[in-house]
Amino acid sequence: MPKVGQTQLRAAFARKMAEAYGREVPAYNTLVQVATGVNADVLARDGAGAERLGSIDWITGERHGAIRVGTPAELRAVSRVFAALGMSPVGFYDLRDAARSAVPVVSTAFRPVDAVELARCPFRMFTSLLVTDDRRFFDADLQSRLDGFLARRGLFPPELIALSDKAVALGGLDAHDADQFLESATVAFELSAEPVDRAWYAELDRVSAVAADIGGVTTTHINHLTPRVLDIDELYRRMSERGVVMIDDIQGPPRWHGPDVLLRQTSFRALAEQRAFRELDGSVSRGQLRVRFGEVESRGIALTPAGRDRYDAMTVEVDRRLAQTPDVARQQVAAKVWAEQLPASEDGLLREGLAFFTFRAGDRAASSSAADVATLVADGALVATPIVYEDFLPRSAAGIFQSNLTAEGSKDVAQVGVARDAGWLSDVIGQPVADPTELYAGQQQASLDAALPHPPRPPHLTR
Repeated sequence: MPKVGQTQLRAAFARKMAEAYGREVPAYNTLVQVATGVNADVLARDGAGAERLGSIDWITGERHGAIRVGTPAELRAVSRVFAALGMSPVGFYDLRDAARSAVPVVSTAFRPVDAVELARCPFRMFTSLLVTDDRRFFDADLQSRLDGFLARRGLFPPELIALSDKAVALGGLDAHDADQFLESATVAFELSAEPVDRAWYAELDRVSAVAADIGGVTTTHINHLTPRVLDIDELYRRMSERGVVMIDDIQGPPRWHGPDVLLRQTSFRALAEQRAFRELDGSVSRGQLRVRFGEVESRGIALTPAGRDRYDAMTVEVDRRLAQTPDVARQQVAAKVWAEQLPASEDGLLREGLAFFTFRAGDRAASSSAADVATLVADGALVATPIVYEDFLPRSAAGIFQSNLTAEGSKDVAQVGVARDAGWLSDVIGQPVADPTELYAGQQQASLDAALPHPPRPPHLTR
């Protein structure tokens, strides 16, 4: 029987997730329609320039999803499912201190690590893990009961895990197994109709709405599915015109006259969804939960460590100025800081070693006296193409989460948080969590090695 490769499995899974989420959250279909329209209009207006950071087919088809799990064992299990799709953990994001609200999770993103493979099917799954032993959120009694609840559930059937491991071992599945895998994986991430224990959910919700969404139910589900758009400000305007209630801000860098960098994100507010609840007397009633929302993103250029340092410093400066002039819009303040402190062109980013690029040989021979990449590009010996930022920003992710919460929750700042880092997460998953910066640096260096016999090292790649 013909083999369905991991790339095909990933593409098919992404389509099934979009179909399922569209059925569950119809406003997502509206978001996709508006994003597609905005992308078509930007392409018509800007021509080839609109595809500077990816082809229109890539951008329009790009998605990232988000799920939440409760235990290290659940994270290990879901990592095996994503491995079947050719997706590995990339990046460590600690959202516990990135938001004012109680968001007691650490996260990673599963995605292809090879740039070519990512281009074939740009799908990611942002995956958050509840930190139940963080005393700022959960006292010993609640942790014990929460851990017990989580230990009793099974998110992924053994048959799905077995097929996942088979796909990894064989590099894909035959047609029959592929159908079984996709059906089982889709069901695992769909919203369950099983009644929610109202009292237990409410107890967790008083601590954190995110904790309740993870540990207050017996299954997991897609929390949001995110298309990519070329003009996120225009999308925000068009969605608002349609009467869709958006969160207050676009998270991440501001709109400004220079190149887009890193990632900008926004969403429509979490919608009230009808759910079944089990009451204390055992009866089942109907009610609503607001936990799922529609996110959209606009991706920019990946920044080097020096560029990230500059970005962090600019973010701190924006916060400082806003504290002095709280009546001024954040976008206005941030755009001013960006104009003052960030080069307004790709060439400037390259010269200062602030962004990652791939390179190919240009029309002119490289001068033996050219000591740096920027000079080779300026001389026409190399052609630079910016590398798109494929990952996430903890403050932006936390901002999206926070903007969609109905309450702040509770966080005991007198307690000390338990330490978590990428090394710990790697041990939990059982494989290294890749450093995004190292992936971009490797992609850049490989392109230089292919373009020139003895390429100079790009500047500022290390702190």
